[in-house]
Amino acid sequence: MAWLAGSSRSDAGAFLARLVRLDPGALVRLRPAGEGAVALWSRLPWGVLVCRGVRGAVPLDRTVLGSELAATLDGELPASRDSDWRWSIPSAPGAVVERIPAADVRRVGAAAAETLRTAAAEGVGGRAVGSRMLRDALLDHVPIMVTTDDGSHIAVSQRLVQAVVRMGFVGEGPGDFVDVRISGPWTALACAYGSAWHRAAGSLLIG
Repeated sequence: MAWLAGSSRSDAGAFLARLVRLDPGALVRLRPAGEGAVALWSRLPWGVLVCRGVRGAVPLDRTVLGSELAATLDGELPASRDSDWRWSIPSAPGAVVERIPAADVRRVGAAAAETLRTAAAEGVGGRAVGSRMLRDALLDHVPIMVTTDDGSHIAVSQRLVQAVVRMGFVGEGPGDFVDVRISGPWTALACAYGSAWHRAAGSLLIG
């Protein structure tokens, strides 16, 4: 029996295709998300969780291999990989602390990608720099800083920006926005087609 509603086949397929391109061995955790809805969760190679909601039904949480799920969207779920999932998941959608025009998020993501290409080709200050070092420095950069009503500062790193851009979550319409959310230790970018979540290292409890 199929778990996915036909109306969400293209949405799930797009999510999985982008995910598997970024990480061929990616796991996907399917979670019930209310009546007639399923949340697809996965973890990108740079330590960010991504989520996309689709129409469908699963009785319980289940973790599967993303490539196998992509190949069986019209049928039953692939073999369980529950014991391989080792990351916590936000327990609530959290509160919106800022709303940013989607075009600004796309611009920040494109500028970072261009910086990486230039540095890889020309070096930094005339010196060659390893690709991994460049990538890590870029991902740790904070291009967006949000100040909340109570004076707290919420850092939105390139890890989150690159996640929503490369997963195709950011809307392209003139009226599209991206919400910055906080939920406990998590910071998120919630977009038209999905969300990305990141939390400080050292507190990754199973959830």
